[in-house]
Amino acid sequence: MTIRVWDYLPEYHEEREEVLAAVTKVFESGQLILGPSVAGFEAEFAAYHGAAHCAGVDNGTNAVKLGLQALGVGKGDEVITVANTAAPTVVAIDGTGAKPVFVDVREDDFLMDTDQVAAAIGPRTRALVPVHLYGQCVDMAPLRRLADRHSLAILEDCAQAHGARHHGRLAGTMGDVAAFSFYPTKVLGAYGDGGAVITGDEDTDRNVRRLRYYGMEDRYFVERVPGHNSRLDEVQAEILRGKLRRLDAYISKRRDIARLYTKALGDLAEPGGLVLPTVSFGNEHVYYLYVVRHPRRDEIIERLRAYGIALNISYPWPVHTMAGFAHLGCARGSLPVTEKLAGEVFSLPMYPSLPLDRQQTVIQALREVLAGF
Repeated sequence: MTIRVWDYLPEYHEEREEVLAAVTKVFESGQLILGPSVAGFEAEFAAYHGAAHCAGVDNGTNAVKLGLQALGVGKGDEVITVANTAAPTVVAIDGTGAKPVFVDVREDDFLMDTDQVAAAIGPRTRALVPVHLYGQCVDMAPLRRLADRHSLAILEDCAQAHGARHHGRLAGTMGDVAAFSFYPTKVLGAYGDGGAVITGDEDTDRNVRRLRYYGMEDRYFVERVPGHNSRLDEVQAEILRGKLRRLDAYISKRRDIARLYTKALGDLAEPGGLVLPTVSFGNEHVYYLYVVRHPRRDEIIERLRAYGIALNISYPWPVHTMAGFAHLGCARGSLPVTEKLAGEVFSLPMYPSLPLDRQQTVIQALREVLAGF
């Protein structure tokens, strides 16, 4: 049996009756698109965050894209973000017609180095997109000050940080707009694709709702272009309503697993060796991923395969080094911390229904592999 970084089947077996009941409820409702399940989830997800508005969309990538477009970001603008992220963050920015501009990340927590943002702001800068990576938040206070000083918008990429807090504030409540993904692996994951945009601004919410529905407010009459077909599905919304009620419990289980890993592997952490996750000041980590580092990462992953353990690298290629983003002109070597991390980071198995015996197997196998170095 292979131990994977993520597996939905144990959770499905635990929650099967509720999942199937949600599907049946939608199928018997008589309304399959933008019906009561989407509206219910939007209200409940907004309430969880204390936000005024939530619009469900089809995936996290479009949550970023539509959120930026709703703020007026488009061709000729620049948006500051990081290359140490999943490519969809940058795909979404590029999809608005704006140019992504990268700053490096901090080596201790892998998050946006906010000290570098001021120098990256130029006359075309329109927005900042901090990525709350791996389950904890970027330090938002300096970004808010810069945004206010330069009249910039902030869109928080919260795809990996459902329920995370920064000085008590939930991820997604510290900017002008926040984008969420409900891809199945996420802390709050659907049984397919899904996403949402939350905001406190009524006009921004109205713009997102137009954009997700061809640019229409009333059927068949386009009010604004560009428009998209980017609606959250009723079935996924109803499943998410049930899972949202358990979100805090999911997070608690993730933290339990993280504590076990940290306690069991802490004595192996040393300079030039295994580096365990750091929780930055003011953050409440939700451990979407438990990401460690080692300079011999690739050897470790290869040796662990013999134990039936398949690990993941998030992310092996910094976005600015990908061929598809060569047009941005961000040279290799320009983001040294991001590039160093890409050669060292890897993720241990992490999901709420991960059995204890598999956690212990991973720990023992990793200890044995590292002892051989």
